[in-house]
Amino acid sequence: MARGQRKTIEEKISEKEELIQALRTRLKSEQNELDGLYREKRDRDLEGLNRLLEESGLNVDEASDILQEYLKDHMSGQQTA
Repeated sequence: MARGQRKTIEEKISEKEELIQALRTRLKSEQNELDGLYREKRDRDLEGLNRLLEESGLNVDEASDILQEYLKDHMSGQQTA
């Protein structure tokens, strides 16, 4: 059986370059989509924290102080254990 004509090395190189470029384009598109999902998650998390602050009547500085005190108390306990 006769085979088709073999590709030249230049044709193979060209095909690989095209494939790599297509993959880079796809990767960039996927990264943009992932970045958007991270932003969406961050926004939802911030909305939840904002809602909690409003419900508690605390402002950001008060909540920050409470969290820092909590971390100080709990992190020092872990270091001695």
